[in-house]
Amino acid sequence: MVVKLIELIGTSSKSWEDSVESAISKAGESLKNIHAVDVLSFKAKVENGKISEYRTNVKIAFVIE
Repeated sequence: MVVKLIELIGTSSKSWEDSVESAISKAGESLKNIHAVDVLSFKAKVENGKISEYRTNVKIAFVIE
């Protein structure tokens, strides 16, 4: 078995958890056999003193057949 890693940034206006789900969902459109996700960092865009966008840097692991 061979596992490949890619690094992505997921975004959401709702939460960090949703931003991770966004990255996985988007990756799943073109990748098969997603095996794991490693959350590397959390960041947020702030506007008018409030978080307007959640950003999560992730590594996604998928199995190459």
